[in-house]
Amino acid sequence: MSDAQRAVHDRIASGPRGGTRGPLALWLWRPELAERAQHLGRYCRYETSLPPRLSELAILVTARAWSAEYEWQAHKAIALEAGLAPQVVDAIRDGREPPFTDDTERVVYRFSRALVLERRVADADYAAARERLGDEGLVDLVGVLGYYGLVSMTLNAFEVDPPEGCAPEMG
Repeated sequence: MSDAQRAVHDRIASGPRGGTRGPLALWLWRPELAERAQHLGRYCRYETSLPPRLSELAILVTARAWSAEYEWQAHKAIALEAGLAPQVVDAIRDGREPPFTDDTERVVYRFSRALVLERRVADADYAAARERLGDEGLVDLVGVLGYYGLVSMTLNAFEVDPPEGCAPEMG
């Protein structure tokens, strides 16, 4: 590694991630990108106004939309631990409408899926998300979707396999 790469690597590895795996390892080829992306990623993963359950829901929707196996595997267990029901996670993986029992989860799912897949959100879905999340939460949700879109694109462009010991789930 160059001095710049090593410095960025060490800053990332000493933070909550504990290392540079997945897209961060690739971004180190351009330490300036890695530095900036990891700051945004830290915010999107650990510091938004969204409860972890809703952030992880948005991350799984994005990973599924991109069929990004690495990202799916990296966040599936986190999503379950954060409180998403296994049936919801399985339905997202399988491309089915999840059996939500929580209305806010349903709203976040519909908003996320529309924005990621259709590149637009219907007025009713926007209004429902804004009512549930508020302006700050809605901005954070879009930020999470955008950041994990970048993550998923990076993983797919460089054909990053799922973490070791994880079998692909999305076929």
